[in-house]
Amino acid sequence: MRAWLLTTGLCAAMALGAVWPADAQAPKRGGTLNYMIAADGGPSLDGHKETTYAVLHATAPFYSNLIRVNPENPSSTTDFICDLCTEMPVPTDGGLTFAFKIRGGVQFHDGTPLDAHDVAVSWRRIIFPPEGVSSAREAAYPMVDKIEDPDDRTVIFRLKFPTLSFMPALADPWSFIYSRKVLEKDQHFYERNIMGSGPFKLTSYEIGQAIHGERNPAYYQSGQPYLDGFNGIFAPKQQTRVDAIRADRAALEFRGMSPSARDQLVKELGDQVSVQESDWNCGNVFTPNHKKKPFDDVRVRKALFMAVDQWHGAEALRKIAIVRTVGGLVFPGSPFAATRDELIHFPGYGTDIENARAEARRLLKEAGAEGLTVEMLNRNVDQPYIIVGTWLVDEFRKIGVTVRQNIVPTGPWLEKMRAGDFDLAMEAYCQMVVNPIADSGRYLPHEIYKENFAYHDDPKQVEIYNRMVRETDPAKARVLMRAYENQVINVGAHQLPTLWFYRIVPMRAYVKGWKISNSHYLNQNLANIWLDQ
Repeated sequence: MRAWLLTTGLCAAMALGAVWPADAQAPKRGGTLNYMIAADGGPSLDGHKETTYAVLHATAPFYSNLIRVNPENPSSTTDFICDLCTEMPVPTDGGLTFAFKIRGGVQFHDGTPLDAHDVAVSWRRIIFPPEGVSSAREAAYPMVDKIEDPDDRTVIFRLKFPTLSFMPALADPWSFIYSRKVLEKDQHFYERNIMGSGPFKLTSYEIGQAIHGERNPAYYQSGQPYLDGFNGIFAPKQQTRVDAIRADRAALEFRGMSPSARDQLVKELGDQVSVQESDWNCGNVFTPNHKKKPFDDVRVRKALFMAVDQWHGAEALRKIAIVRTVGGLVFPGSPFAATRDELIHFPGYGTDIENARAEARRLLKEAGAEGLTVEMLNRNVDQPYIIVGTWLVDEFRKIGVTVRQNIVPTGPWLEKMRAGDFDLAMEAYCQMVVNPIADSGRYLPHEIYKENFAYHDDPKQVEIYNRMVRETDPAKARVLMRAYENQVINVGAHQLPTLWFYRIVPMRAYVKGWKISNSHYLNQNLANIWLDQ
């Protein structure tokens, strides 16, 4: 556990040079990668604001980060490498100061130089967003006191307290480095436009249809990217994506397909297709809107949770959907994750489902909510949103609650949640580097974490989290995580994690250089990919 949690600033510096094993095939240059994006677009193009993979898969190839997970080891929780920095820093002042040196010679796509001030301004926008700017990951950095940029080549992060979660949080792939000059003129420029310093330059973007990029000849990583360009094609329906790969109109989609889609492509294409699979730091979350009656009543929320049989649901849904594992707030199998014995005491995780549903019906009657008929907002993405949503609707029916799904495209889905315009919602809980303490900040009240749409208040939950994020002893932090989890799922019945995903990526066999990770947000800048054709 301690090895997993070591501060990665102590790791040796690593670089991204074009090095491969002596017996491996050298990457080929050229060609255009066509890939599918499993959605119909996103609300905006701003990586600091948005949370949907639909935005990241479209925009990551255009941007640089300060540090990132090693693309050769993308599921690691400690293997971070420099992107715009020159070496990983050794923390000083008892783990309170991290000084990064920024590489020279980097240019934005408009030809202007990138320096430490651009990096610092971008990170301040993420951690301390200015008035009128929304940052989806602001809550992940309560440890940061200030960010300094004393010269053109130095960025210093000064922390309020040492913590286990800072370096993994810093490797967030959404932390695009923007031009400070652009932001000084218009803080909302990046919501509608793309202009970074990454391996590819934007050539065109058709909203909800496709996005196109070409190789950046001035890219600072030697020899990369290998591709001439790429075409990202939006398609929310899985069968559309499967058909495109079968016909070789696209080589892959990076998010993940169902077991049946994998089996279909393998059967039809044989050795023309390869498959990578991984457990997935991602899951659906069932969210009652606490601002809407009767969901302001904890008895009603808990009754809905108790109607759900997660253990049997996992067995059935894993055969048809990209879900597999029952878990709590933390990525199953990771050091801070709840065990089965710890979970079964929470509503929605019990092993005596008939007794749980009887208690749920009693709670509804006590709350005056018998025969409830409501609407659940869901995303127009079949895998697994609609499938999991349909399963939940059937579970609620078993306690006398009628739920109709309101299935809408990604943009309106997020807009309705952000406006509080829903009764119940099917959300996603998808994270990057497995960083349990920072990841669980996603469940903090909306006033702290703006992308939590339960709209609840819970001072006790906040108090537990604040103790946990300051705890540097992993064993003690795990105890606090169980208390925090109990407060979210059981005491407050704020939100219910509903099955964690399993990632299956079938791809045309000519796609080389890409490795799957346990997050569909990681390893998405396309710089390492090459085509063997």
